[in-house]
Amino acid sequence: MEDLFLRAVEIDWGQVPRDSYLRGIPALRGLERLEFGAAATFLVGENGSGKSTLLEALAVAAGFNAEGGTRNYHFSTYDDVSGLSGAVRLIRGTRRPDAGYFFRAESFFNVATALVRDYNDGSAPDYHAFSHGESFLAFLQGSDRRGLYLMDEPEAALSPQRQLTLLIHIARMAREGSQFIIASHSPILLGTPEAQLLSFDGGAVRPVAYEDTDSYRVTRLFLENRELMLRRLLEE
Repeated sequence: MEDLFLRAVEIDWGQVPRDSYLRGIPALRGLERLEFGAAATFLVGENGSGKSTLLEALAVAAGFNAEGGTRNYHFSTYDDVSGLSGAVRLIRGTRRPDAGYFFRAESFFNVATALVRDYNDGSAPDYHAFSHGESFLAFLQGSDRRGLYLMDEPEAALSPQRQLTLLIHIARMAREGSQFIIASHSPILLGTPEAQLLSFDGGAVRPVAYEDTDSYRVTRLFLENRELMLRRLLEE
């Protein structure tokens, strides 16, 4: 899609050391180009499949702080960047985003702390004053400007109801010209209308239908057969 801020990403594996663990991630090691075909793209797959690693590389290459925040954030509380960002090339569209951020559930506390300490001009709330889930949601809903928004497991601290609230926010902003790339396990968020779903399972990145994602299938199987599944799982 020509009107997307980020149309594709290419990986130059010649820039990745031969002994790098990145070469051992099946879905990534054969990936040279990945195209984004919707205003909301979800990266899905099992833990360790490479989706968060790629998302982080996209974020750093796009100029975001590795631990999260907007492009104005410059802090580091730990050094855990994979190095893949140095090997990726972003294929951008003709438009430029007005805003954006990189959201990582695991390091949101550090982002909130940095905001209060270093970046708050008085216009932003003190996210530490909210409950964990409410602070997540307040941050994610904090911008309604057309922009590029990268999120890693935003559902981590959100109740199902709050996930629905976030889905509405994502769908509305996508319609209004923003672009989202999100790594998620949430069967609720994956149901975002007109979203592109990319699976990292099976050793390759490939499009997947909503009903074929493990998040949907396992959740549905459990909800429809809870007693039987619990009996079998607990017997094992």
